[in-house]
Amino acid sequence: MKTLKIILPKVEDVRNFVNTVSRFDVDMDLRSGRYVVDAKSLLAIFSLDLMSPIEVVVYTDGEEADKVIDEIKKYMIE
Repeated sequence: MKTLKIILPKVEDVRNFVNTVSRFDVDMDLRSGRYVVDAKSLLAIFSLDLMSPIEVVVYTDGEEADKVIDEIKKYMIE
């Protein structure tokens, strides 16, 4: 399991993020405060506070996790 922080300030960023992570057969969640939503659900992501950093939890390790992280690197902070 890998956890990292991202920010999705624009609607286009959210759409591109969902399109990117949906290509992987890996479970992923987004956490914002006490809310946890499916990272592949466009509608669920819009229920979060998108002006604040969001935690991404990728429920895999190894090469598959590295591939996912490489693809979403442009949204990462820290």
